[in-house]
Amino acid sequence: MKKENIEPFFATLKAANPQPVTELEYTSVFELLVAVLLSAQATDVSVNKATRRLFPVANTPQALLDLGLERLQDSIKTIGLYRTKAKNLLATCTLLIEQHGGQVPRTREALQALPGVGRKTANVVLNSAFGEAVMAVDTHIFRVSNRTGLAPGKNPLEVELKLMRRIPKAYLVDAHHWLILLGRYVCIARKPRCWQCAVAPWCDYRPKTELPAA
Repeated sequence: MKKENIEPFFATLKAANPQPVTELEYTSVFELLVAVLLSAQATDVSVNKATRRLFPVANTPQALLDLGLERLQDSIKTIGLYRTKAKNLLATCTLLIEQHGGQVPRTREALQALPGVGRKTANVVLNSAFGEAVMAVDTHIFRVSNRTGLAPGKNPLEVELKLMRRIPKAYLVDAHHWLILLGRYVCIARKPRCWQCAVAPWCDYRPKTELPAA
């Protein structure tokens, strides 16, 4: 994607959705951390279904520890890898209490030191909870960045660093959400819906797909 096309690309996304938010449901920074940790290799829809059961019962580090492994696993068993995620979550709760006074830390380094929290999860929390201009590259953003030519890269970190350089500062805080939603609903994996895409004029993908015949 040519540099001069990036501004209209994001201006169009902003005009369509001025205040984008994550589709994960949460009411506190800790709930967001839990939801993002559970979302690895799972859909936001499945995570929301599980946390609607979990959060009314336990939505603080101590409450989750009090819940215990067996009951926590039972609450999230509809999510993939739930056994591993439950163990990581309880270990994370322990560290939050022992090292951070029960609060979610505000640095990437401290977040990544928590069990089950990688760079992507840390960036989601920093962006969605604390409003930092960071980029969490999931499968949708990785695909969109490569397909459109916005920030081609061989791995998520390469794409992340390119996005941070190429996206104008005015759009950086919300860019994560716009790109995820674009990839989730329009620029989908098997066959992008170019005929529905508002930013198709600035995208490098060729050939553009057309509306299927009725």
